[in-house]
Amino acid sequence: MATTSLLFAVAKRLEGKVALITGGAGSLGSVTAKLFHEHGAKVLIADVQDDKGHLVCQNLSPESASFIHCDVTNESDIRKAVETAVSIHGKLDIMFNNAGIVDPVIPDMLNYNQTDFERVLRVNAVGAFLGTKHAACFMKQAKRGSIINTASVCSVIGGVATHGYTSSKHAIVGLTKNTAVELGRYGIRVNCVSPYAFPSAMSRGFFERDEDDPIDDIGSNLEGVSLKPEDVAEAVVYLASDESRYVSGHNLIVDGGFTVMNSALTMFNK
Repeated sequence: MATTSLLFAVAKRLEGKVALITGGAGSLGSVTAKLFHEHGAKVLIADVQDDKGHLVCQNLSPESASFIHCDVTNESDIRKAVETAVSIHGKLDIMFNNAGIVDPVIPDMLNYNQTDFERVLRVNAVGAFLGTKHAACFMKQAKRGSIINTASVCSVIGGVATHGYTSSKHAIVGLTKNTAVELGRYGIRVNCVSPYAFPSAMSRGFFERDEDDPIDDIGSNLEGVSLKPEDVAEAVVYLASDESRYVSGHNLIVDGGFTVMNSALTMFNK
């Protein structure tokens, strides 16, 4: 029994930490919130999906999970979310800038609407900027903290998604690197995670797949393994934990080797 208890204690990699997750009601956000909770963190879910956000909290515990309505393109919403986390728990250790959207597939640049392009950048890139800015205000005082941004395989390659989405994810990597340099002097680490497509409402909508249809057959490179939100969440836990205490400015790619493959070369597939 003592051995089991010791192993359970060691497994709590985020014990005593406080985390804020934007887009926390979505597929990756909710799974990450659950994993953060299992590892001992207090979690504040921030999202525009109120019902789903409250449901995520109900499935965890009232003592360690709470929800706040937050539009990441609205600076006052982001500021309030960060201040609420600090007000409830006294500090903020982890900021997971996860909120994101994708625009419909536009096959022709000449038909791509400026409004759609800017809308995606506002949520994906500006949202991460605002989250980083306001989280850093409190983390700077504490002289420590971990900020994690959700990027994508589209942050390092082209031709996989729309111009707006790809541009926004490249921007997140640039933001991550720049802020890692500036905030490192205050003990704040900034990293991002870049997953391949995993099952979610957003990915299924993008690939025009039904709810029960798999998506791991779309360009997957690693046979025998299907990427799940839980796999990406595990990478986020690593970046949030002290296990990565000297990792900053890094883009952790979770794609089964997809981005190192040249799909035009088929010699290995014959």
